[in-house]
Amino acid sequence: MNPKPEFLFDFGSPNAHLAHKVIPKIEQRTGAKFTYVPVLLGGIFKLTGNRSPIESFKSIKNKPEFLALEIQRFIRLHAITAFKPNPYFPVNTLLLMRGAVAAQLEGVFEPYVEAGFHHMWEEPKKMDDPEAFRSALAVPGLDADRLLARAQDQDVKDSLMALTQDAVNRGCFGCPTFFVGKEMFYGKDQLRDVEDQIVAQQQAAR
Repeated sequence: MNPKPEFLFDFGSPNAHLAHKVIPKIEQRTGAKFTYVPVLLGGIFKLTGNRSPIESFKSIKNKPEFLALEIQRFIRLHAITAFKPNPYFPVNTLLLMRGAVAAQLEGVFEPYVEAGFHHMWEEPKKMDDPEAFRSALAVPGLDADRLLARAQDQDVKDSLMALTQDAVNRGCFGCPTFFVGKEMFYGKDQLRDVEDQIVAQQQAAR
């Protein structure tokens, strides 16, 4: 049986975007399909007492500069050609992440994920603005008005809250987080370990 790795993500994380760009290569090499799980990063921070790296490290001399360097190294290593800092960062992703849950329920999750990451980190927009949201999702297969309306439904709100709480219950404290079975990995730089764990579980199942 092929492992079912999980990718817990919030569009507001640039590192989640970069992981998203690398995941297809891992899927191709291993044959394992990642399950994308939308969570609210702000909710995870609140539940765990965590803060974003920008907040946590801004007063530490040389740390922010190193983090920027590390991102550039990752981009070069994986030949990622489409990435731009979002000038509106940090963006409140509540609407975006509720929209992701709505897109799951509406059967348009994959194109929604592509559009969400694209307009946060490739053609950056202020995605907590409903008009920017509507403009970004004006792509084939997505009904932005329908998703905006659906994102306000209580079942969607409750589902995102439940996914976020479940993530914390399983050990999550930030994004991107990955699970391969019960094994948890945090951060884009652990994707190599994620792949190793997928292969190890595949070999063990033979």
